Amino acid sequence: MMEYKGYSGNVVYDSDAKLFHGEVMNTRDVITFQGKSVEEIEKAFRDSIEDYLAWCLEEGTDPEKPYSGRFNVRLSPELHRNVAVAAKKMHMSINQLVEKALIDEILLIQT
Repeated sequence: MMEYKGYSGNVVYDSDAKLFHGEVMNTRDVITFQGKSVEEIEKAFRDSIEDYLAWCLEEGTDPEKPYSGRFNVRLSPELHRNVAVAAKKMHMSINQLVEKALIDEILLIQT
């Protein structure tokens, strides 16, 4: 994972083409980049973000911002109550409990 100006890029290596290629992950706009070395892919990532921001400025549109960190989740009333009770027992807010649960699950997936 790469980070630049709040944008995150994911990179994979194509062994057949002997080329790194990547895509910015935290925007709906399609921003891609590629390179043959670590140095090239890092520069291409930054350049792609800069090109995207310059294009938006030229077009007079606002660039899509990386995710805000906010999202709504719909729960059944029973689950909502259970989450609120569990959070209270753990001396946490519901947001803190949900964030902890998501982090724990992501860590399980990544290992």
